[in-house]
Amino acid sequence: MSFMVNLALGLLFGIGLVVSGMSDPAKVLNFLDLFGTWDPSLAFVMGGAVITAFAGYRIVFRRPKPLAGASFHVPNSSAIDRRIIVGPAIFGIGWGLGGFCPGPALTAIALGAAGTYAFLPMMFLGMWLARMATARPVAAA
Repeated sequence: MSFMVNLALGLLFGIGLVVSGMSDPAKVLNFLDLFGTWDPSLAFVMGGAVITAFAGYRIVFRRPKPLAGASFHVPNSSAIDRRIIVGPAIFGIGWGLGGFCPGPALTAIALGAAGTYAFLPMMFLGMWLARMATARPVAAA
């Protein structure tokens, strides 16, 4: 059941990315080009997402547990460490250079967007390198 719920939500997210135009890297790059062909539509999409998420969290956390799980998985630490600073910085730089973030990049495969096939292998390589860099050594028994 949980897999089907996650699949449905992922498909809904992907459809939202395509409908909003966020699977087009030119849309993102134009948003970041403040003194050229600036396109403010990404700010409206992000604002709508923030408002929706804010309302959704308020409604969902009134429940004792999620519909498709035993408990809510909420971070229990508020410490700001090197990983919290470096990870988002690398993500932002990659997003600014490539015009993709992971969700729209995966969505753009089906659309055949230019640059997708170069971006995706590098994204997966970066994810693997991050996992290797943060992996804890296995203690010998």
